[in-house]
Amino acid sequence: MPVPDQDLPVVLPEDVTFDRPGNALDHHPTWKHVTCPQCGGKATRETDTMDTFVDSSWYFARFTDPWNETAPTTRAVVDRFLPVDQYIGGVEHAILHLLYSRFFTRAMKVTGHIGIDEPFAGMFTQGMVVHESYQKSDGTWVTPAEVKIEAGGNGRHASLVTTGEDVTIGPIEKMSKSKRNTVDPDDIIATYGADVARWFMLSDSPPDRDVIWTEEGVQGSWRFVQKLWRLVGEAGEIAGAAAPAGGQGSDEAVLALRKAAHGALAKVSDDIAKLRFNRAVAHIYELSNALQASLAAVKGNGGVSAAYAAAVREVIEIMIQLFQPMMPHLAEECWAALGHQTLAAEAPWPKVEAALLVEDTVTLPVQVNGRKRAEVTVPRNASNTDVEAAVLELEAVQRALEGKAPKKVIVVPQRIVNVVA
Repeated sequence: MPVPDQDLPVVLPEDVTFDRPGNALDHHPTWKHVTCPQCGGKATRETDTMDTFVDSSWYFARFTDPWNETAPTTRAVVDRFLPVDQYIGGVEHAILHLLYSRFFTRAMKVTGHIGIDEPFAGMFTQGMVVHESYQKSDGTWVTPAEVKIEAGGNGRHASLVTTGEDVTIGPIEKMSKSKRNTVDPDDIIATYGADVARWFMLSDSPPDRDVIWTEEGVQGSWRFVQKLWRLVGEAGEIAGAAAPAGGQGSDEAVLALRKAAHGALAKVSDDIAKLRFNRAVAHIYELSNALQASLAAVKGNGGVSAAYAAAVREVIEIMIQLFQPMMPHLAEECWAALGHQTLAAEAPWPKVEAALLVEDTVTLPVQVNGRKRAEVTVPRNASNTDVEAAVLELEAVQRALEGKAPKKVIVVPQRIVNVVA
């Protein structure tokens, strides 16, 4: 017998006891005893509470209209919002939560609460954070924080920090309370900061694979954060109050720097959209190295031009915006250090200048009688005659021709060069 709507919600008692095994509600002296709403006779409440999957299997539909007090959903609203564009979860979600959500969605369509068959348009299964396990001689497990690792001639050796007792290093596996191979997030944040923890997890491996948590890896990420902060300081000194550059300009250093920034911007934008965060991180590393090398070269040559200062301003701002989604706290500090009064998170995503993505040169494979012998790098706008001349000067081609003149040279612009001997 369902509880009448006017009597909902059913409030659970707070004076339950858990001193006996079994369902605590069954043991409550009064709560489960009620009057039947239909006949007025004695009745007993159902004491078996719902599994959490009952709620988690349709919450996404409820979220479309959470303040509706008369129905679970509003049909017009839920059909406009759903299906969910992107579902991200662990592998256990793919076989439990996803399955139940699909069942609920089909059922809610039958009951008229929703008008779609599938709840999620796309699904991405993420990996887990894993760590070595450590076990004492008596079989008990110890946490990574209790263990000291030393490298020696016979490999790595583990011992307890407090007593020096030898500890067996176990396999790398999913972090769990039973194996005690967990790392306390509060300790990580207290030592390195939340940005470093995020950056390491995103940079270590593709998001669909497991992340092996290592102290060395976290320290490497921490060092990179320090490098970024120093780089922003150096770039800020050079850029000063210059406005970000516009147009390609003719200065070689300016053009090279802007090409590196817009190339990284295009790649990171694409990688984030495709959930390839480790690749996005790698491109940010590359951009930081390019900027560092450029600043060092210009400092060595003495003074900087106004065009170069403007380019540095543009590049450093792009770089901050690129790592802002991964390291928001650092990004905001860097953004403020450049003199901005607003938040980096509120700034529009920078736009790629397509012209800066076009390389001035192109590398073409060279075949002699259908077999690849070499590669030639020529200006992108080189004529076929210039390309042919460059190819015939290649030592590998001359060797293949054995001193003879070729019968024909076929140049497929910006694709390939075929030499017929």
